[in-house]
Amino acid sequence: MKRFNPRLLIPLFAALVLTGLAGGWLLFRRTLQTLPRSAKVSAWIRGDPARTGWVLASGQRCPGAPFQMPVEGFIGYLWDDSFQSLQRHTGLDIFGLHPPGEEPVFAAYDGYLTRLADWKSSLIVRIPADPLQPQRQIWTYYTHMAGPQGDSFIDAAFPPGTSEVFVKAGTLLGRMGNFSGTPGAPVGVHLHFSVVKDDGRGKFLDERAIGNTLDPSPYFGMQLNANLNPPFPPVCP
Repeated sequence: MKRFNPRLLIPLFAALVLTGLAGGWLLFRRTLQTLPRSAKVSAWIRGDPARTGWVLASGQRCPGAPFQMPVEGFIGYLWDDSFQSLQRHTGLDIFGLHPPGEEPVFAAYDGYLTRLADWKSSLIVRIPADPLQPQRQIWTYYTHMAGPQGDSFIDAAFPPGTSEVFVKAGTLLGRMGNFSGTPGAPVGVHLHFSVVKDDGRGKFLDERAIGNTLDPSPYFGMQLNANLNPPFPPVCP
């Protein structure tokens, strides 16, 4: 019987180390890219006087873009930002000027709204024909529309269990909140908005995974992909 030669493992270990170093650098680079935006978000929350110049109006649509801004506010975090290792942001965080429950949130595009029975702060809207690729279906997801304890700010027209209610762009969906998903542990007042892929069978995929979402940049007509290190804060070209 042939004896096992431990030296054969050296190339394997070397490959694993190099892979780990490359992955670690990528994660570190993602986190570094997010730091300037985190500083802006912190300044926003502190009430920096310059922040009024960072605001985009609700209903604003960049030239040629299909989606309108769903809420008035400052786009603080972008798609694929990274707040900590292995965490990749799946959408946009739009921070408001007012306390929880005051800033209205509107539909960014026409579609069919669903609110699952246990959703306190979230809605999802099915868009049967993606305006950029009409052969596919996509979904737009809105969340954090509740107070710190989970008291919902979603409009009464969309109670828990709502399914497939048609809404036009600009329809009032609710109010911006700060519910984190855990009662009593609020986040900053903001709307999290993402563009979610369809599973190919008419259902939405899990929005918490970056691979299940789409870069929102072409839908809003401005650069919102963190990997491209765009000018900040985001504005129409």
